[in-house]
Amino acid sequence: MGYDEDALLNGWTAMYTYDARIYVTLRPSVLDPAGTAVQSGLHHMGYTTVEQVRIGKYVELTVSATDEDTARQQVDRMCDQLLANPVIENYRFELTQREAIAAAV
Repeated sequence: MGYDEDALLNGWTAMYTYDARIYVTLRPSVLDPAGTAVQSGLHHMGYTTVEQVRIGKYVELTVSATDEDTARQQVDRMCDQLLANPVIENYRFELTQREAIAAAV
């Protein structure tokens, strides 16, 4: 798994590295002037079949944690406190485990 199992038995713990892909979008009830401008631009370019455009944010980050649940809690707090404005935005994220290392407790 990428860590020394003997080290885990001698007071060390496994730390896992996760890649997080975070998607932040405006809540449906919030007007999106940037999306409206893009839609208008697309219509002017001849893409008249485009009916709705919503603009959002995409964030990638790497986080280390002892397990996936801890990593999820950390990313959720990051989104709620900084990466998204929970009053006007929704967010979702995906975690992918990258590697495990042994770390001192």
